[in-house]
Amino acid sequence: MVISNKKRKLLFVSEIHVGTVADIKILEKEFPPAISWFLKKIFRIDLGFQSFVDKYKAKEIHIPHKKKRVAKGKSNELTDIQKEENKELGKERIYVEHSIGGFKRFKILANRLRIKSRYLINQIIGVCAALWNFSLSLKY
Repeated sequence: MVISNKKRKLLFVSEIHVGTVADIKILEKEFPPAISWFLKKIFRIDLGFQSFVDKYKAKEIHIPHKKKRVAKGKSNELTDIQKEENKELGKERIYVEHSIGGFKRFKILANRLRIKSRYLINQIIGVCAALWNFSLSLKY
């Protein structure tokens, strides 16, 4: 799970998970829903976190609109207002995508890792995230 802060543009990375694990499950493991972690935070999340609204309380939660599944022959198009809201959320989401791209500039992460130790892989990813954050701090 990667989180980027728009104001500081820092990169935060969770531990790696083996296999296919949903983003929301990683979040639940790192931040159990029983504790009020995010009461003073504003969240801009993608569709991988749809159940976030049900499980966590936050100051504000912005999630894109999704086309509904409808019966054959009916329209499932978003309204112009919903499309505009999705564009605004996308403009903010780009900071996260740029952080992920910058993070992958380190060649050790750009290619397939053949290291078997999860501990060592977590250490490598942590160092790369720290280097990326450091390079951002030099720019601003």
